[in-house]
Amino acid sequence: MTDKTAGGDVRLSGISKHYGTFTAVHPLDLTIPQGSFFALLGASGCGKTTTLRMIAGLEEPSTGTVHLGDRDVTDLQPYKRPVNTVFQSYALFPHLSIFENVAFGLRRRGVKSVKKQVDDMLELVQLGQFAQRKPHQLSGGQQQRVAVARALINHPQVLLLDEPLGALDLKLRRQMQLELKRIQTEVGITFVHVTHDQEEAMTMADTVAVMNGGRVEQLGAPAELYENPGTTFVANFLGTSNLIEATVETAGTGAAAGSGSEIVVSAAGSTLRLPAARCSTTPRTGGKLLVGVRPEKISLVHADEEDTIAAGRNKVPGRIAASSFIGVSTQYVIDSQVCPELEVYVQNIDRDARLAPGAEVILHWSPEHTFGLDADQDIDAGIETVEESV
Repeated sequence: MTDKTAGGDVRLSGISKHYGTFTAVHPLDLTIPQGSFFALLGASGCGKTTTLRMIAGLEEPSTGTVHLGDRDVTDLQPYKRPVNTVFQSYALFPHLSIFENVAFGLRRRGVKSVKKQVDDMLELVQLGQFAQRKPHQLSGGQQQRVAVARALINHPQVLLLDEPLGALDLKLRRQMQLELKRIQTEVGITFVHVTHDQEEAMTMADTVAVMNGGRVEQLGAPAELYENPGTTFVANFLGTSNLIEATVETAGTGAAAGSGSEIVVSAAGSTLRLPAARCSTTPRTGGKLLVGVRPEKISLVHADEEDTIAAGRNKVPGRIAASSFIGVSTQYVIDSQVCPELEVYVQNIDRDARLAPGAEVILHWSPEHTFGLDADQDIDAGIETVEESV
C-alpha cells in the first residue's frame, strides 16, 4: 500500500514558544522533507513536545509560522490541519471494537462505506484477525498499532508521534520500532516522532534533530550525528563518548581541511592523532581540544602485549577499574591519566582471562575513529543522571 500524499515539506520558520518569562522553544527554523521519518530527540523539558504540538496546532507559537507545503497553517485549528497525532496513551475508545475504533474518523466525516478502507488499514498494521476485539483484549503493542491505523485512515499529510512507545517494555518497544518504520515506508507519508530514547530515534529516523534547552543542537542522519557529533551534548547524549582534554601540538588546517590533514594532540604524556575533517572547531597550536572516541572503537590488550599493537594507532595506558560481562560484549572502565573513567566495549570473541580488574592494559584505536570538539564546552553536557532518567 503506497499513498504518496502530495503536500510538500513541513517548514517551521522562526517558530518559538514562551510561557511568561520562560522560553520553551527558542526561534527555530526547521524543514522536514515530505515522506521522511523525522525524529525530534532530547531529554525531558528540551522543547521537543512543544515543537510537535505547534505543528499539530495544539499550541499557538509565540513567533514564527508553520507551513505544510505552500500552505500557511499557523492560524488553523487542529482539526482543519491535514495532520494526525498518536499519543503515548493511545486514547482508544474502550467500548468500541478495533474495527470501529479505526473507522471512527471516517464515520465522523460522514463516509458511509468504510469496510474496505478499515480492512486495508488493519491489514497494514497486521491486525486484521483482531477486528472484532475490544482494546483491553490486545497487548500494548497491538493497541499502539490500532492508534496508528486510526490516525492513518484519515490520510494525513503528516503523522505526529508523541513518545508513542514510552509505555511499552523494552522487547516490545524494539519490535514496534521496526513495525513503525515498516508502516512509514509502506504508506510513504511524513512521520514526525518525538522521543527521549536515542536508540529509538536512531533505529527509525532518516533524520534526527537533537534538541537541548529549546534549541536544535545538531541535525543530521543518525550515523552522521553518532560518528561526528558537533557538541559535547550530542557526543554524550547519543550513546557514550570518551572525551579527553588535550593540548594541540599540530593544528592541521581545521575542520574544512581535506582528508589528508591531521591534528596532533598530547594528553598526560600520550600523543594522539585525529583527522582535521572530524574536528568541529578550528584548533590552534598550544590551545585546548576535547578529543573523543566511542567505547566500541577501542581495543584493549594486556600491557605485556604492547608490542603487538600496529604502528600508527592511538595508544593510552591504564588500569582496569571494573568490568561487566553483558553477553555480546564485556564493558570495561579504565583508570588512566588521560581520563579517570575511560569506557571500552569489547566483543566477546576471544576473551583474555588476564583482562580483569587491577590489570595494567593498553587501549588503542585508529586515529580515523577520533573526533575533536571545542574545549570551552561543558565536558559532561548531555550525560543523563539517574534522577533525570527516572
